[in-house]
Amino acid sequence: MDPLEILSKYYDPESTLFDVLLEHGRRVAGKAIDAAKRVTHLKPDLEFIQEASMLHDIGIFLTRTSSLGCEGDYPYVCHGYLGRELLEKRGFGRHALVCERHLGVGLTAEDIEKESLPLPVRDMVPVSIEELIISYADKFYSKSNGSAEGEKSVEAIKSGLLKFGQEKVERFVIWHRFLEF
Repeated sequence: MDPLEILSKYYDPESTLFDVLLEHGRRVAGKAIDAAKRVTHLKPDLEFIQEASMLHDIGIFLTRTSSLGCEGDYPYVCHGYLGRELLEKRGFGRHALVCERHLGVGLTAEDIEKESLPLPVRDMVPVSIEELIISYADKFYSKSNGSAEGEKSVEAIKSGLLKFGQEKVERFVIWHRFLEF
């Protein structure tokens, strides 16, 4: 599978959005591969991590995200499950699950109902080691027009997650201890 070929089906390769998505995917992939190499005893699939890291945000063009130039019909929080649908239609079910499960540190059905999120009510939390690693790595990088921002600090990530509850911060801290120490 060629992630760039798949991205090119949905994004103009000459567009700024394609460049932002590509740069973000590469940064996440690099961080994810580094983290995966720290847990080789769990036998993470490095090729899959590389591919899925590049595709995890494929659904953003379907969202209304003016800061990225996206003029779709859905709120940004929907890009995960929308990306899942896109990749499932192409026969990439395992990659599709990464799209849906990478948001935050995972969303439970209870989170979705409690926050009245415009999402299907089901658990969308990382299950496999690869999903967890990609979700973890994604927290370190923002997508922005120009994508010149560097890696976020652990403290900045924790601060950003706090608005979703202390349990989300604690989950990230557990992931960080597991993957970085």
